[in-house]
Amino acid sequence: MANRTNREILFKSRPAGMPSPANFELVEKPVPTPGAGEILVRNSYMSVDPYMRGRMTDRASYVDGFKIGEVLSGGAVGQVVESNNDKFKPGDYVSHFGGWREWYLTSGADCQKIDPSLAPLSAWLGTFGMPGLTAYAGLIDVGQLKDGERVFVSAASGAVGAVVCQIAKNKGCYVVGSAGSDDKCKWLKDVARCDEVINYKTCGDLTAAVRKAFPQGIDVYFENVGGEHLDAALANMRQNGRIPVCGMISQYNDTTPPPGPRNIIMTVPLRLMIKGFIVSDHANLMPAFIADMGRWAKEGKMKWHETIVDGVDKAPDAFIGLFKGANFGKMIVRVGPDKAV
Repeated sequence: MANRTNREILFKSRPAGMPSPANFELVEKPVPTPGAGEILVRNSYMSVDPYMRGRMTDRASYVDGFKIGEVLSGGAVGQVVESNNDKFKPGDYVSHFGGWREWYLTSGADCQKIDPSLAPLSAWLGTFGMPGLTAYAGLIDVGQLKDGERVFVSAASGAVGAVVCQIAKNKGCYVVGSAGSDDKCKWLKDVARCDEVINYKTCGDLTAAVRKAFPQGIDVYFENVGGEHLDAALANMRQNGRIPVCGMISQYNDTTPPPGPRNIIMTVPLRLMIKGFIVSDHANLMPAFIADMGRWAKEGKMKWHETIVDGVDKAPDAFIGLFKGANFGKMIVRVGPDKAV
């Protein structure tokens, strides 16, 4: 591999507000050679996810921040090309968090074998990957979903939200999804089987639109956005409702803290539960998650939509696009062939 080039994206500077291409740097290095106990993976697809914005800030968090001058890390899938590790052989497909590069040298400790016959490789970064498990854990474990309940999902056409909508429908629930374009809303209605959809950019008064969609109120609000969506949900919750908080993407690039929810007082009379969660705390659900997702996919009850851009050099633009609504479903960067050996 000495004459092959490995293109990587370095973290060049910390963004102030919205990230820009200037915060990233493309470099080229020789493809590494595996040593004792190591494997070399040819990445096929890498993921860009909203949570990565928090890792670009110089503050303590639930996961270590990105370091200036180092290769960014993120979810990726690929194929083992060379192996000096008995647990992996050339041809194995794996997922790992060594993305933002074309080739990945690792001990294999951070790799999990995946089955491309169960779902396409790219889906292991979305519906069958971390976003899918986030939806599954947040709705079922944190949100304590009960069959037949009323569920509201913000960013419903995104990687997490689309899975939330379909799991809820598979549990016999009444589901309303919010998205920011007519095309996304049509997909949610026609493919993800949402009972109602709200285009938050054209609906006018969001609280009124949510009330119209939920005349009997909301049992579970799956929070991906924050801001106006949280206000609207709080105004329409049912007694003993639950709000699993996955993220608040509307605030990730704020340079000054926004005001809190105007109607947070509703948590008291309605006995609401609002709980933030991190998907890594629910890794024990992985076997049940894969079993359920595989069954639903075979039954035609789990669909996905992906936005795929080509080339590791396009990863910064793909990441920035997450905060501008450029993705329809999971945003994925294709960095290599599906089959490398």
